[in-house]
Amino acid sequence: MKKSGQKSPQGSRCPLSPHITCVRSSKHSPQKQFMDTMFIVGGWTPTSASCAVERFYPFYNEWRTMAPMLKRYGDVAVCSLGGMIFTTGGRDDITCVSSVEKYDSSMDVWSSEVASLSSPRSSVCVVEMDGFILALGGFDGAVCTNIVERYDPVLNTWTKMAPMHQHRSGAAAAVLDGFIYVMGGTDGDTPLNSVERFNPLEGMWRPCPPMRTAREQPGCAVYLGRIYVAGGRDELRLELSTAEKFDPDNQKWTPVKPMGHKRFQVSLTVFGGMLLAVGGSDGISTLTSVEAYNPDSNTWRHFGCMKTKHPGGGVVLLKTH
Repeated sequence: MKKSGQKSPQGSRCPLSPHITCVRSSKHSPQKQFMDTMFIVGGWTPTSASCAVERFYPFYNEWRTMAPMLKRYGDVAVCSLGGMIFTTGGRDDITCVSSVEKYDSSMDVWSSEVASLSSPRSSVCVVEMDGFILALGGFDGAVCTNIVERYDPVLNTWTKMAPMHQHRSGAAAAVLDGFIYVMGGTDGDTPLNSVERFNPLEGMWRPCPPMRTAREQPGCAVYLGRIYVAGGRDELRLELSTAEKFDPDNQKWTPVKPMGHKRFQVSLTVFGGMLLAVGGSDGISTLTSVEAYNPDSNTWRHFGCMKTKHPGGGVVLLKTH
């Protein structure tokens, strides 16, 4: 097996995992070239939390095992910052945790020398903005929270910020036009359709038009200047295939074509110029399939299948040189 320090030849587009980290890495040549690499980070096995990490090599069309996370956590939040992958919060087989770990893909090394959250929380929602990581809400083992914290990688500290109006766990978040949008999730009793927007200049949260459908743990991504949400679970705890998009110019949510499969805990990401819905659960089994959305035709199409199931992880695009 090739070691992590080696670079693979550039490959073609390939199926994604439902809980992946996509890394753009380059090989030294007269002209810089970039290659998309995918990492599956953590999640759950059928019986316990998992620390496994796998990397996909498109040229060989195979997954290879990388250095595992230092501890076994499920329901972690995954985010990229400064060329590193960060896992935030989550829970082990017993309780919620406040731990944060970071992964250096070039060295294939995990480190725990990262400041912890102010309190243990699983199903936190994280986004990167202006060189910081923001952790939103989460479940502390007893209740869902509205806590918002910001991580400064230079000072290696978390700082409390203005809390959200709504207590949320398993929410979705996106950054668009300098604002942070957080939507859906659950307050501990029922899935939510409420949406809030944070203005960093004001330091305040303000309500936005609600989504058309209440969604717990939906997929979320910004694509072509719109926020898309898909899947999740509704008030009856039924898995969803529906999707909708938010236009910040007219402040409206409109439906788009439903996905071909119901997907709870789906990962939605922009990859290779497409909007991909990756994995999730249809209520009966964990899915390995991937769907691609075409906004011009408003259609979803099958985009292959992954080889490994990693429910309870997260997806992020990491850009490295």
